[in-house]
Amino acid sequence: MSRGGSGARTRVKTGRGRTASSTRWLARQLNDPYVRRAKAEGYRSRAAYKLIELDERFHLLKGVSRVIDLGIAPGGWSQVVRRTAPKAAIVGIDLLPVDPIDGVTIFQMDFMDDAAPDLLTEALGGKADLVLSDMAANTTGHPQTDHLRTMALVETGCAFAADILRPGGAYVAKVLAGGADNDLVAELKRLFTTVKHAKPPASRKDSSEWYVIAQGFKGRAQPARENNDAP
Repeated sequence: MSRGGSGARTRVKTGRGRTASSTRWLARQLNDPYVRRAKAEGYRSRAAYKLIELDERFHLLKGVSRVIDLGIAPGGWSQVVRRTAPKAAIVGIDLLPVDPIDGVTIFQMDFMDDAAPDLLTEALGGKADLVLSDMAANTTGHPQTDHLRTMALVETGCAFAADILRPGGAYVAKVLAGGADNDLVAELKRLFTTVKHAKPPASRKDSSEWYVIAQGFKGRAQPARENNDAP
């Protein structure tokens, strides 16, 4: 799969009412080969290629029949799942509105809402093969605060994945530079047979995002039953 593009770079002039930072953002978008490719191939965002590249490496979408997409907006990841596994049931959630995607059930609400897990579970109609999370907390400009807020989403997603995944399933979540912290990695290793960090080529080099890929869900340990027959 080609990673780059050819041709001259597009220069963007600072227009009336446009700040220098917005001009730089627009120039980056116009000259980004992933943005151009997403437009040409019908994906809603360049983020679709992050999942495509992660799937090439970890085979996340092979044989999936039920998938949860946390932080679905604008829908690029679910589009990838639909094209790769067209018969799979897909349920997504996001605070932001998302245009309908054929074959995908979408809820516009906060995943941290107490009602969200039950809604997602009921809509999926069975145990998931894969839980995807591209969620990230709104940035404050304070790296430590941003990291803690995003990790809270990752941890909540992990707890949800442990409830809804079938044995052998996988959980993929966006984390920031440095990856998942030690406590979360320990929990993931307890729940999954393999836990790795990856930064797909489509993730911009200047971005702090990485992804944690946990595969081979071991299943929830059943609590010991009390023996009520003892004299």
